[in-house]
Amino acid sequence: MSMRAVLEVIALDAGDAIAAQAGGADRLELVTDMAADGLTPPVATVAAIRAAVDIPLRVMVRLADGFAAGGAGGLDRLAETVRDMRAAGAEEFVFGFLDADGLVDMAAVERVVTELAGCPWTFHRAIDSSADRDAVRKQLDGLPGLDTYLTAGSAGGVDSGLPTLVAEAARGGHPGYEQRIMVGGGLRLEHVPPLRAAGIDAFHIGGAARSGGWAGAVCADAVAQWRSVLDGQTAPQLAL
Repeated sequence: MSMRAVLEVIALDAGDAIAAQAGGADRLELVTDMAADGLTPPVATVAAIRAAVDIPLRVMVRLADGFAAGGAGGLDRLAETVRDMRAAGAEEFVFGFLDADGLVDMAAVERVVTELAGCPWTFHRAIDSSADRDAVRKQLDGLPGLDTYLTAGSAGGVDSGLPTLVAEAARGGHPGYEQRIMVGGGLRLEHVPPLRAAGIDAFHIGGAARSGGWAGAVCADAVAQWRSVLDGQTAPQLAL
């Protein structure tokens, strides 16, 4: 527990970003349209958030609900999106594409990675909906910039995925498992102690950072509560 855990907060606008930074977030994930589980935000929003805060931010590269890239035309649109975001000041990204067999759509991922030119990126919860988690990691192993998997361990969320997360953390350093595990998806404060005990040091929250769920804005106090628990200053049962 000596190393400070990373807390990433979903931000939809500059107000969210400012509150998240004030509460102690280390990084933001920028998205729009949470009804579709998070799509690429407008360029103007990215630029406004980049101007409003100085913590790192990762921009979602996802143009439609689901994990399909959208064929050849979709790849062109994804590449254009990345170019636009980089021009707006984005330097880190988050994405994940699956093919019809539930494995990585390597054509799509490699097209985006080429546009990133070494920028760091997260492979998101597409892994939780994949046909074979281990195969996904082996497919992606060695791609430049990949440093994080955002995962709940299960498509159903952390409650059902906790054993998988613990098992994958134990494989850290093995081929395909060098990347940081960032846990998100139904994450609650009481999950933190077993995950920290397993060596996991990165956590991702969305609705939990908001006083009124997705209908409300990010609340600095809610983020600070998570920061306190992650830093070991507050017991999670007291913080609920």
